[in-house]
Amino acid sequence: MKLFGIPNCDTVKKARTWLTENGFNYEWHDFKKQGLSTEQVQAWITAIGWEPLINKQGTTWRKLDDATKSSVTDANSALAVMIANPSVIKRPVLATEQHTQVGFKPEIYQALLNKK
Repeated sequence: MKLFGIPNCDTVKKARTWLTENGFNYEWHDFKKQGLSTEQVQAWITAIGWEPLINKQGTTWRKLDDATKSSVTDANSALAVMIANPSVIKRPVLATEQHTQVGFKPEIYQALLNKK
């Protein structure tokens, strides 16, 4: 399993702590430092759709100009904005072989990861 996010995000910190405390091994991917490939983001869009991936409550989204915001109308336009502005992606993204989960709630992680 792989956890994607940025290290200073409080929700990412909670997810990483929860995974460690519950004995789950995971690979960490800091997408600010390591970037994101178009293929990776496209895989998330295919798995869960583009809407859950865009964090419209976040600072990055609010700082985008109105033309950019209004251009996000489908998967392709969302993909372009996410690649250009990775911080607009809701965090963390947990990717396992079977599932992709956006955001962190302990009860969802528990249910998802105990289905092995």
